[in-house]
Amino acid sequence: MPYFIYFVNINPSNNVKTLEYIDKIDNYKEARVIARENRATLEKSSNRECRMIFAKNNIEAEKLLSAPREERVIGED
Repeated sequence: MPYFIYFVNINPSNNVKTLEYIDKIDNYKEARVIARENRATLEKSSNRECRMIFAKNNIEAEKLLSAPREERVIGED
């Protein structure tokens, strides 16, 4: 399965995510380098991030990236 790289834009007023496809890479190390390079170009204060995801196809990747994530609770066991 390949790695998909996307820009994820988050609207702060309603938390709606819009996805912008960047690339599909089969090799993890190459995908990681591309994702890191794209992250370095982003402004710290923007509502945009670069995400890399492992998925069967771009439809599954977009579904996984669009799904709301649960907040991590640290310290509660």
